[in-house]
Amino acid sequence: MGENQVAAAIALLDEGSTVPFIARYRKEVTGSLDDAQLRQLEERLGYLRELDDRRAAVIASIEEQGKLTPQLREALLAAETKARVEDIYLPYKVKRRTKAQIARENGLAPLAERLLADPTLVPEELAGEFLGENVADAAAALEGARHILVERAAEDAELVGTVREKFWADSTLRTGVREGADPQKAQKFRDYFEFSEPLEHMPSHRVLAVLRGEKEEVLSLQFDGAEDDAVHVFATNLKDLLLAAPAGTRPTLGLDPGFRNGVKTAVVDGTGKVLDTLIIYPHQPQNQWDKSKALLAAMIARHDVELVAIGNGTASRETDALTTELLGEIKKAGARVPAKAIVSEAGASIYSASEYASQELPDMDVSLRGAVSIARRLQDPLAELVKIDPKSIGVGQYQHDVSQASLAKSLDAVVEDAVNAVGVDLNTASAPLLARVSGVTENLAAAIVAHRDGAGAFRSRKGLLDVPRLGPKAFEQCAGFLRIRGGDDPLDASGVHPEAYPVVRKILDRSGLALAELIGNGAALAKLRPGDIAAELDDERFGVPTVTDILAELEKPGRDPRPAFATATFAAGVEKVSDLKPGMVLEGVVTNVAAFGAFIDVGVHQDGLVHVSAMSDRYVSDPHEVVKSGQVVKVKVVDVDVERQRIGLSLRLNDDATKERGPRGDRGGARGAERGGQNRGGQQRGGGQNRGGQQRGGQQGQRGQGRGREQAPSGSMADALRQAGFGN
Repeated sequence: MGENQVAAAIALLDEGSTVPFIARYRKEVTGSLDDAQLRQLEERLGYLRELDDRRAAVIASIEEQGKLTPQLREALLAAETKARVEDIYLPYKVKRRTKAQIARENGLAPLAERLLADPTLVPEELAGEFLGENVADAAAALEGARHILVERAAEDAELVGTVREKFWADSTLRTGVREGADPQKAQKFRDYFEFSEPLEHMPSHRVLAVLRGEKEEVLSLQFDGAEDDAVHVFATNLKDLLLAAPAGTRPTLGLDPGFRNGVKTAVVDGTGKVLDTLIIYPHQPQNQWDKSKALLAAMIARHDVELVAIGNGTASRETDALTTELLGEIKKAGARVPAKAIVSEAGASIYSASEYASQELPDMDVSLRGAVSIARRLQDPLAELVKIDPKSIGVGQYQHDVSQASLAKSLDAVVEDAVNAVGVDLNTASAPLLARVSGVTENLAAAIVAHRDGAGAFRSRKGLLDVPRLGPKAFEQCAGFLRIRGGDDPLDASGVHPEAYPVVRKILDRSGLALAELIGNGAALAKLRPGDIAAELDDERFGVPTVTDILAELEKPGRDPRPAFATATFAAGVEKVSDLKPGMVLEGVVTNVAAFGAFIDVGVHQDGLVHVSAMSDRYVSDPHEVVKSGQVVKVKVVDVDVERQRIGLSLRLNDDATKERGPRGDRGGARGAERGGQNRGGQQRGGGQNRGGQQRGGQQGQRGQGRGREQAPSGSMADALRQAGFGN
């Protein structure tokens, strides 16, 4: 980033422009900085401004105390971090009466000074000179001297800074099991009972795993850090999930599986409007299998259902089997067969009980709202997931163990960028979705919906200016991201900003075609040179980057950057971990990407792990380079541990497989957070994701006793498996 680019971007941010708006419509001003660069700049700018504000407050406080020297002012002005400012300020902070202050009041400061200056002195003998009314004996005098010296060291900015740097560079984290820890709770952290690793090389997921162990009073340790990496992983996973392929505006049946309480069902039309709801009881204890099939068949026929969305929680595979059997019968009858897909339930219960859900579906029982959400998630994941607090979606790395303020800020930015990258239909979008559009606040989103409900659908983007409290600045920021299909101006359905409509008129003049003839006409658009058009315009707002974007929009107006919709087909007869055999090649869906690999749902209620070393024949530094959450992939089963419910997978389909494991002996190791998979029933394993939004660290479940160690496989893949927890 050049200095001029930074200055230009800061000026736009200070004027109230959002990152999506600047990235999309102000490329000439910033030199084409993208949204990732702008987010980084915005975050750093915010930090530096907070640093300046805190520095000014500290200087004012010290100056008010009459203790601000030129050297102290210079040190504060040179401080490059908030931590450094606080280190310098510490001796001058107004604080409660400390033990060191009490010791000074009792005349023990000279004792501390003399002991520090001359290590040859005998402390007990010297302390006898400082006894008094409040200092009963030598031990009390030395205790007071220690308090004074400890406080002095803690308030020495240079010393604290040096110790902090040395601590992170040279320290080794050692963990152990706490005396009296709950044995059952401790099992999932047993890999950390005797564990050590240099802090400088310790990956974030392992740091957070041991922090969770300390929080649950199983492990003994004390330090913090590693949050930035974890927040980044969570943000990347959330972005992938939000930008997952939409199935489109097709009638959809949503199934929220369950056993005793039944399978909640809901049918929505292509716009997401609820048409029908029902609860069926195909599973234990009611076992109304045939009746449930008949009821579902009637719903599918009555509403011409094209898609079936099945939640991935408890009873998911059993409900999938019911649906598969029904669809097979529909096919035999010669009728059109709906497509079927498994959909993440994460956060659905949060939505069901939310205030917005009660406003959106006021007359519907809470238990049925989840089925509606599951159906809509298949139609358009982004539009439905924005209704839920991002932290409840649950595709993160120990998201409950990091700073919630930092996490919320990062996730809000991800949601904003995703929504604006896709664009929003102005006439169908919900208030929560509109509130994520550039320049639109929650109150303004509510006003847009109210105006739409009262005055009817918007016919043009200009109609936004009739919305109360939506002024020119808000219009500038949001108009390009809002789409109107079938309106008065075809350009309103595109990503071309209204301010650039004159540019389109110039392009039409140059091409000699009408707008209807040019839109989608790739051959005609390919003949137009962005440089020639920009030169003819002679307007600094519309240079080559913007003209290039406009031509791309004219070729595919309102193009959706999300991938095409595809579903994984789970293997028939493979429904639990014990059904898996090494060597099987299966289709699956990526449910979570972590720093050490990716978790894949292959339809057995327990996600398998593809370790980062098994993702490609080349070196992979970040698993996100290879896969994304929601992606359909083919994997090979390379290791199965039935007793510990762990599945080793590989994206390299030519990898050798090891034999299936049964119960086995106790195993140690130090990679607990990198082992195992994710339990589809909601119990999390190995740093993965809990389907109910509740995340757990470390390892889960008891290990078998009494069997000897098996022959350890060799080779690079075997080494990778051992790192991932298989065979250690």
